[in-house]
Amino acid sequence: MQTKHQTAEVPDQTETKGDSESGQPRSDKLLRIGQLAELCNKTTRALHLYEELGLLKPVIRSRGGFRLYSQSAIERVQWITRLQDADVSLGEISQLLRDLEEQRVGSEAMTKLRSLLEQKLKETREQMEKLRRLEQDLQAGLSYLDGCKVCSTETPASECGGCRIHGHDGPQPLMVAGVLVS
Repeated sequence: MQTKHQTAEVPDQTETKGDSESGQPRSDKLLRIGQLAELCNKTTRALHLYEELGLLKPVIRSRGGFRLYSQSAIERVQWITRLQDADVSLGEISQLLRDLEEQRVGSEAMTKLRSLLEQKLKETREQMEKLRRLEQDLQAGLSYLDGCKVCSTETPASECGGCRIHGHDGPQPLMVAGVLVS
Protein backbone atom coordinates (compact mmCIF):
# COMPACT_ATOMS: atom_id res chain seq x y z
CA MET A 1 0.00 0.00 0.00
CA GLN A 2 1.34 3.43 -0.89
CA THR A 3 1.32 6.52 1.25
CA LYS A 4 -0.13 9.69 -0.12
CA HIS A 5 3.18 11.25 -1.21
CA GLN A 6 5.12 8.13 -2.10
CA THR A 7 6.63 7.90 -5.54
CA ALA A 8 4.68 5.42 -7.56
CA GLU A 9 5.91 3.08 -10.23
CA VAL A 10 3.37 4.37 -12.70
CA PRO A 11 4.03 5.65 -16.17
CA ASP A 12 3.58 9.35 -16.80
CA GLN A 13 0.23 8.77 -18.51
CA THR A 14 -1.51 11.87 -17.27
CA GLU A 15 -3.23 13.04 -20.38
CA THR A 16 -6.79 14.12 -19.95
CA LYS A 17 -7.81 13.28 -23.46
CA GLY A 18 -11.53 13.34 -23.81
CA ASP A 19 -13.73 10.32 -23.85
CA SER A 20 -14.38 9.69 -27.52
CA GLU A 21 -18.16 9.73 -27.03
CA SER A 22 -18.69 12.64 -24.61
CA GLY A 23 -15.66 14.83 -25.32
CA GLN A 24 -15.15 15.17 -21.53
CA PRO A 25 -11.94 14.29 -19.68
CA ARG A 26 -11.93 10.68 -18.57
CA SER A 27 -12.33 10.38 -14.84
CA ASP A 28 -9.76 7.59 -14.54
CA LYS A 29 -6.86 9.79 -15.67
CA LEU A 30 -4.66 11.62 -13.22
CA LEU A 31 -3.79 15.27 -13.66
CA ARG A 32 -0.41 16.94 -13.40
CA ILE A 33 -0.34 20.11 -11.35
CA GLY A 34 -0.18 22.30 -14.46
CA GLN A 35 -3.24 20.61 -15.90
CA LEU A 36 -5.12 21.01 -12.62
CA ALA A 37 -4.08 24.67 -12.43
CA GLU A 38 -5.32 25.31 -15.96
CA LEU A 39 -8.64 23.55 -15.36
CA CYS A 40 -9.21 25.57 -12.17
CA ASN A 41 -7.88 28.89 -13.49
CA LYS A 42 -5.18 28.95 -10.80
CA THR A 43 -1.42 29.20 -10.88
CA THR A 44 0.74 26.22 -10.09
CA ARG A 45 2.22 28.31 -7.27
CA ALA A 46 -1.25 28.67 -5.73
CA LEU A 47 -1.70 24.89 -5.87
CA HIS A 48 1.74 24.36 -4.32
CA LEU A 49 0.67 26.70 -1.50
CA TYR A 50 -2.56 24.73 -1.05
CA GLU A 51 -0.47 21.58 -0.75
CA GLU A 52 1.89 23.20 1.78
CA LEU A 53 -1.12 24.19 3.88
CA GLY A 54 -2.60 20.69 3.71
CA LEU A 55 -5.57 21.80 1.61
CA LEU A 56 -4.71 19.72 -1.43
CA LYS A 57 -2.88 16.42 -1.69
CA PRO A 58 -1.62 14.64 -4.77
CA VAL A 59 -2.75 11.05 -5.08
CA ILE A 60 0.78 9.95 -5.99
CA ARG A 61 3.95 11.17 -7.60
CA SER A 62 5.11 9.76 -10.88
CA ARG A 63 8.53 8.23 -11.42
CA GLY A 64 9.53 11.61 -12.84
CA GLY A 65 8.47 13.33 -9.60
CA PHE A 66 5.32 14.91 -10.99
CA ARG A 67 2.47 15.47 -8.56
CA LEU A 68 -0.54 13.58 -9.84
CA TYR A 69 -4.03 14.55 -8.76
CA SER A 70 -7.35 12.79 -9.13
CA GLN A 71 -10.25 14.43 -10.91
CA SER A 72 -11.78 15.17 -7.48
CA ALA A 73 -8.97 17.68 -6.90
CA ILE A 74 -10.79 20.00 -9.31
CA GLU A 75 -13.74 20.08 -6.93
CA ARG A 76 -11.44 20.67 -3.94
CA VAL A 77 -9.79 23.67 -5.62
CA GLN A 78 -13.21 25.06 -6.58
CA TRP A 79 -14.35 24.61 -2.97
CA ILE A 80 -11.28 26.45 -1.67
CA THR A 81 -11.85 29.25 -4.17
CA ARG A 82 -15.50 29.62 -3.20
CA LEU A 83 -14.62 29.76 0.51
CA GLN A 84 -12.04 32.44 -0.26
CA ASP A 85 -14.77 34.33 -2.13
CA ALA A 86 -16.67 34.22 1.18
CA ASP A 87 -13.66 35.81 2.92
CA VAL A 88 -12.44 32.61 4.55
CA SER A 89 -8.65 32.71 4.69
CA LEU A 90 -6.48 29.80 3.62
CA GLY A 91 -5.42 29.43 7.25
CA GLU A 92 -9.05 29.18 8.34
CA ILE A 93 -9.74 26.61 5.64
CA SER A 94 -6.72 24.62 6.77
CA GLN A 95 -7.90 24.74 10.39
CA LEU A 96 -11.40 23.71 9.33
CA LEU A 97 -10.04 20.67 7.51
CA ARG A 98 -7.93 19.71 10.55
CA ASP A 99 -11.00 20.08 12.79
CA LEU A 100 -13.09 17.99 10.42
CA GLU A 101 -10.44 15.25 10.31
CA GLU A 102 -10.34 15.13 14.13
CA GLN A 103 -14.06 14.45 14.42
CA ARG A 104 -14.92 10.80 14.84
CA VAL A 105 -18.61 11.27 14.13
CA GLY A 106 -19.66 12.54 10.73
CA SER A 107 -22.53 14.62 12.04
CA GLU A 108 -20.17 16.46 14.42
CA ALA A 109 -17.81 17.23 11.54
CA MET A 110 -20.66 18.48 9.39
CA THR A 111 -21.91 20.62 12.28
CA LYS A 112 -18.59 22.49 12.21
CA LEU A 113 -18.88 23.00 8.48
CA ARG A 114 -22.49 24.04 8.83
CA SER A 115 -21.57 26.62 11.45
CA LEU A 116 -18.98 28.18 9.14
CA LEU A 117 -21.39 28.22 6.19
CA GLU A 118 -24.18 29.77 8.30
CA GLN A 119 -21.83 32.51 9.50
CA LYS A 120 -20.64 33.25 5.96
CA LEU A 121 -24.22 33.29 4.66
CA LYS A 122 -25.14 35.82 7.36
CA GLU A 123 -22.13 37.98 6.47
CA THR A 124 -22.91 37.70 2.76
CA ARG A 125 -26.51 38.80 3.27
CA GLU A 126 -25.34 41.74 5.41
CA GLN A 127 -22.87 42.72 2.68
CA MET A 128 -25.58 42.43 0.03
CA GLU A 129 -27.86 44.72 2.05
CA LYS A 130 -25.02 47.19 2.51
CA LEU A 131 -24.39 47.13 -1.25
CA ARG A 132 -28.13 47.59 -1.97
CA ARG A 133 -28.15 50.72 0.24
CA LEU A 134 -24.99 51.96 -1.47
CA GLU A 135 -26.56 51.36 -4.87
CA GLN A 136 -29.63 53.39 -3.84
CA ASP A 137 -27.45 56.23 -2.51
CA LEU A 138 -25.38 56.29 -5.70
CA GLN A 139 -28.48 56.23 -7.90
CA ALA A 140 -30.11 59.05 -5.89
CA GLY A 141 -26.94 61.11 -6.18
CA LEU A 142 -26.69 60.56 -9.92
CA SER A 143 -30.39 61.37 -10.42
CA TYR A 144 -29.95 64.60 -8.47
CA LEU A 145 -26.84 65.52 -10.45
CA ASP A 146 -28.72 65.01 -13.73
CA GLY A 147 -30.42 68.35 -12.95
CA CYS A 148 -27.01 70.00 -12.69
CA LYS A 149 -26.24 69.19 -16.33
CA VAL A 150 -28.58 71.95 -17.50
CA CYS A 151 -27.46 74.54 -14.97
CA SER A 152 -25.94 77.76 -16.26
CA THR A 153 -22.19 77.85 -16.50
CA GLU A 154 -22.33 81.20 -14.72
CA THR A 155 -23.82 79.78 -11.50
CA PRO A 156 -21.16 79.81 -8.76
CA ALA A 157 -20.46 76.53 -6.94
CA SER A 158 -21.29 78.23 -3.64
CA GLU A 159 -24.97 78.30 -4.68
CA CYS A 160 -25.12 74.53 -5.26
CA GLY A 161 -25.64 73.77 -1.57
CA GLY A 162 -29.06 75.39 -1.47
CA CYS A 163 -30.04 74.91 -5.10
CA ARG A 164 -33.78 74.84 -5.74
CA ILE A 165 -33.78 74.83 -9.54
CA HIS A 166 -33.84 72.09 -12.18
CA GLY A 167 -35.78 69.66 -10.00
CA HIS A 168 -33.77 70.25 -6.83
CA ASP A 169 -36.73 70.96 -4.62
CA GLY A 170 -36.07 68.62 -1.71
CA PRO A 171 -33.11 67.71 0.44
CA GLN A 172 -29.96 66.76 -1.37
CA PRO A 173 -29.08 63.07 -1.40
CA LEU A 174 -26.29 62.08 0.94
CA MET A 175 -23.82 61.46 -1.89
CA VAL A 176 -24.19 65.11 -2.94
CA ALA A 177 -24.88 66.83 0.39
CA GLY A 178 -21.66 65.53 1.95
CA VAL A 179 -19.56 67.31 -0.65
CA LEU A 180 -21.16 70.69 -0.09
CA VAL A 181 -20.75 70.86 3.69
CA SER A 182 -18.62 73.82 4.70
